[in-house]
Amino acid sequence: MTTVQEWDRPVGDANGVYADGVVPVSIIAVDTDEGITGVGVGPHVELDNVFAAIEGEDPRGVTALYDRMLRQTFKAGHAGAVFGTIGALDTALWDIKAKAAGEPLWRLLGGRDRRVPAYASGLDIGLTDDELVSVYEVYAQHGLRAAKLKGGLDVERDRHRLTLVREVLTEAGRGTRPGLMLDANEAWSRKQAIRHVCELERTLDLTWIEEPVRRWDAEGLAAVGRGIRASVATGENLTGLEQYRPLLASGAVDIVQTAVVWGVTHFLRVSALAHAHDLPVSPVGNVPAGLLHAATSVPNHMASELQDLRPPLGVSADLYVEGGAFLLGDSPGLGLTIDEDVIGGLTRRPGTLSADGPGVRPERAGRRLLAVADDGHLAQQRRPAPLVMDGRRRTQR
Repeated sequence: MTTVQEWDRPVGDANGVYADGVVPVSIIAVDTDEGITGVGVGPHVELDNVFAAIEGEDPRGVTALYDRMLRQTFKAGHAGAVFGTIGALDTALWDIKAKAAGEPLWRLLGGRDRRVPAYASGLDIGLTDDELVSVYEVYAQHGLRAAKLKGGLDVERDRHRLTLVREVLTEAGRGTRPGLMLDANEAWSRKQAIRHVCELERTLDLTWIEEPVRRWDAEGLAAVGRGIRASVATGENLTGLEQYRPLLASGAVDIVQTAVVWGVTHFLRVSALAHAHDLPVSPVGNVPAGLLHAATSVPNHMASELQDLRPPLGVSADLYVEGGAFLLGDSPGLGLTIDEDVIGGLTRRPGTLSADGPGVRPERAGRRLLAVADDGHLAQQRRPAPLVMDGRRRTQR
């Protein structure tokens, strides 16, 4: 099934903007023969093929089933959205396992503290100055004292916007210096990244710069890291440990990230790999319930991304935000509840995919000679089409 996140404002990054703030959210529900339903958030690509690896299996063997799903996609490969389908099913299986045990997932995984530190992330490149300030004032009211802005198209514009948010968070923190991060979403070449960030660092203290160059460019990421003061964060678009190994081996990453849609088992394995290199991990994405629970059980979690303060339509979550952190509840499993009637009755749907829309890498990314001084054109780009497929499948135990 597919619902939507209604932001009520433009959201996006250097690659494009959802002008009306209506973003598709794909959900998979997995039923068992004992009446337990697990919920996962992520794509439905190759769903029938991937699900064949776990159909009829005991869902409590979730880590072994995860490897069965990887093997199921051996010939074609598990990269991209197929990895998201595996991750969504994996998260649903963890939800089932914890519900069967009658415990919240954070406790089943061995977490001690239900509090998960967070940072604000408004997907804000399409906002005016006044809108930007208003958005981060709301985050500040919930205790957030660190923020990640989208940028990378104009260094002076980035400086101005980071300064505005710094002022909001400094005032809210009564003078305490906030954490500031910038996400370029792979918009630069290596030299562009170093020049852009070094210019910002003349007047700003950045905690990290995220995805400054292409996600797989270990040599380039390491070069950027050597050329700037800020840490380099990356990993949200990497799909499998084999893609992390060259980055960690070459010292190319300082903050190891994973995306919510890739699932709980992937996060746990990446966290262990990062921990072996004495590196922190930081989950990325909206509707992050699965990784929030998992984050309580790893020793190297730094902070999790907080995007919208509201869940998608038809979704409720047993968690809240207070004092700059997610607070997880005691509901068995992930604590997610899906109202299929609400989702089925949605009238607002994302539009069709255009060649220059969000999620499509711009033709001149990494090859721009001049700054993109006017970001307004981004707001005119269109949105991806929803994935129209029933996400419900059945296992037994």
